[in-house]
Amino acid sequence: MTEPDFQALQRDFAAHLRDPQAHPAPPHLEDRRVGVYRELFFNNLESLLAGNFPVIRRLLPDADWRALVRAFMAGWHSHTPLFTEIGREFHRFLEQRAEHGSDDPPFLAELAHYEWVELAVSIDESRIEDVPHDPAGDVVAGVPVLSPLAWPLAYRYPVHRIRDDFQPTAPPDEPTFLIVARNRRDEVAFMGANALTLHLLEAVKANPGRTGLDCLHALAAAVEPSARAALVSAGADMLRALHARDVVLGTALD
Repeated sequence: MTEPDFQALQRDFAAHLRDPQAHPAPPHLEDRRVGVYRELFFNNLESLLAGNFPVIRRLLPDADWRALVRAFMAGWHSHTPLFTEIGREFHRFLEQRAEHGSDDPPFLAELAHYEWVELAVSIDESRIEDVPHDPAGDVVAGVPVLSPLAWPLAYRYPVHRIRDDFQPTAPPDEPTFLIVARNRRDEVAFMGANALTLHLLEAVKANPGRTGLDCLHALAAAVEPSARAALVSAGADMLRALHARDVVLGTALD
């Protein structure tokens, strides 16, 4: 067999494994043996996705879940072959389905992102010890330093509350704000947040040379004068709380 013929056989065989209904197996291959590969390929991918997205797996009936995995196998062209990136690819797949008006639960793509980020942060190769900072610094009076392992998140749906008996059919009036972070002990945790928290983190990130208090005063300038003192006080407490959770690592070194 010449190399081009062999490559064509590989393409046909792979197409069959991805979508057996649309692509018959290459001729002259025993179906019993091909069936072993069909089953292994599907079961391995299904098991990996079920582990990455346990809430989605639990919410969907077996037939719907298997159909979703099959559609992902058949129709999605991944950007990377890495196993650790399959969860990201599945989230992109669900986003595209939502954009095209699928009948998936309306919160499904956001829930997939929420479930994926825990793995993403846990395997992020960034290291806190590589970021110059004083861990004992005053994050209000000094220049706060953000952790590269802290991700602010905003969702239309309260994804952290979705479960068997709570599956909203429409987004609530207020969005959901969360932060996922990996601390110095390599523990990953989610924490509740609000719009002010995310605005404060954005202000710190956009102004790396300004003190925490400077950032708070800049935010307070956008509210009514009577509310500014309360906002600065609440923001200072928030910075200290984020410092305790390793979202803010400490202060910049001189």
